[in-house]
Amino acid sequence: METIQNNLQLNKLWQFKPTPVQEEVEALCQAININPVLGTILVQRGIKTFDDAKAFFRPELSQLHDPFLMKNMSEAVRRLLFAFENKEKVLVYGDYDVDGTTSVTMMFHFLHSQGFDAGRYIPDRYSEGYGISWQGVEFAKENGYTLVVALDCGIKAVDKISKAKEYGIAFIVCDHHKPGEELPPGIMLNPRQVDCAYPFKELSGCGVGFKLIQAACEAMELPEETAWDYLDLNAVSIGADIVPMTGENRILTYFGLKKLNENPRPGVEALLQVAGFTRKGEAFDLDVEKVVFGLAPRINAAGRMEHANNALDLLLEENLDMAIERAMLVNQNNNDRKESDSNTTEMALEMIRSSERLMQSKSTVLFHPEWKKGIVGIVASRCIENFYRPTIILAEHDGKITGSARSVNGFDLYNAVEACSDLLLQFGGHTHAAGLTMLPENLEAFIDKFEEVVAASIIAEQQVPVVDIDLEMPLDMISEKFIEVMQQIGPFGPGHMNPVFVARNLFDTGASRELEAKKGGASHLKLSFSPADKKHQVFDGIGFGLGKHIQLVKSGKPFDLAFSLEFNLFREVKSIQFQLKDLIPHAS
Repeated sequence: METIQNNLQLNKLWQFKPTPVQEEVEALCQAININPVLGTILVQRGIKTFDDAKAFFRPELSQLHDPFLMKNMSEAVRRLLFAFENKEKVLVYGDYDVDGTTSVTMMFHFLHSQGFDAGRYIPDRYSEGYGISWQGVEFAKENGYTLVVALDCGIKAVDKISKAKEYGIAFIVCDHHKPGEELPPGIMLNPRQVDCAYPFKELSGCGVGFKLIQAACEAMELPEETAWDYLDLNAVSIGADIVPMTGENRILTYFGLKKLNENPRPGVEALLQVAGFTRKGEAFDLDVEKVVFGLAPRINAAGRMEHANNALDLLLEENLDMAIERAMLVNQNNNDRKESDSNTTEMALEMIRSSERLMQSKSTVLFHPEWKKGIVGIVASRCIENFYRPTIILAEHDGKITGSARSVNGFDLYNAVEACSDLLLQFGGHTHAAGLTMLPENLEAFIDKFEEVVAASIIAEQQVPVVDIDLEMPLDMISEKFIEVMQQIGPFGPGHMNPVFVARNLFDTGASRELEAKKGGASHLKLSFSPADKKHQVFDGIGFGLGKHIQLVKSGKPFDLAFSLEFNLFREVKSIQFQLKDLIPHAS
């Protein structure tokens, strides 16, 4: 049974993972010579034997599943090779977010390098919207394409792909979104199909496309390394699309990060340089967090502010000097995006605070005709940081209302949106995020119905942010070596997060302070603390968005801390830094 500690005053739930069987921990510690804290973490995550640990700490690409296990893969490869042999024009079509952009980069580069007559197409976020568009189908027809390889979209585009079929255009769809009851008339590659036997269901859109490339390489008798060249793009897509960091995703990310750090393609290297990343010796020092917060927002911003072709051109560029010019444009897109989403977030939060109805609601649905469609997803996430509940932010475009939805821990957002589908023109997405479009006259009815659905189905535990905690740990155990070993448990992400620990009975050293936030955001906490029984020991930490805890810290009373551990590198000096998750008063 899990231990749960409710932090009502500060509105967070500390949820401890079950304590594993002590004999299993001791056996693993002895087998691989690690301390009990690391042994406990591994056993909690299903690593119990020497062989488990070897496969986990030393993943191999040979552990990836056979791509032909995926339903329709043989048919997809046959159709692709038929197109090659008959010199058909093949259009690579993908979404405008990071997953879609990396997918198109990967597939277009592969087909072009193998001699296919290939083109590429990413829809405009504003004039076409998400997924397969009517304009995209017409573009394929007018330009003589007879095969479209769709990536990160298409599984629900029954009407568009049916029209394409009438035009004599075939589709191979590489998607990972939840399929509808009716599938389009094409070759569907999607491990989420009910009758698909593929063992791993959580691939990104880029990951599904990668499996097609893997299979094509095998059929074309190309070296395995041909597919491995795209591992870096997979790592970016997996991190950005918030898919579980388990199974194949962890293997792909492990090797993808290696390529990103040691041998990035010119477009990625240019973007890293422009973003301020520098090499540590011969390689960069990227982990998943740096990819998610450093690379991904810049790639995303191109499609949010102008057109995703800016990012696609950058990722495909093979001349570093030219790539740096393109990276500067994408970086400017990101700067513009940050200014826009900051202003919109501030406005959205004020709308909530000034409405008694919204303050009492179980959901948030906000609309403003002047908001920019490209940033509503970001604003929804920002609103959840301040008001923790399912949130939809809507904008107006071409006479329709369109927007993005984001969820909270454990609440199935897709099902809630689907329950309101009679008021929508279209929708799609995941458990945690969705997109939707409706007619303006349905807005008020949608707001009421969505609130009704959420209020009827959300439970108390889903209305409080959760801090998932691995275990309590004495601060004496923390050392650089401990963190170095712990980092080998990575790469981290959903389903396999960086371990979170708890330390108790701590005091402020007097040096803690609140750091001012950016416009529309919560302030931060710079913490300096010592354990009650060892005041000479001083530790430092940073808590983003946790500035509200400064009163507790400065009260002179002891507190408990939930944290993860990392290295901080400042002026070439490496130090241990606590990444703060939450603080509560110590129960004496």
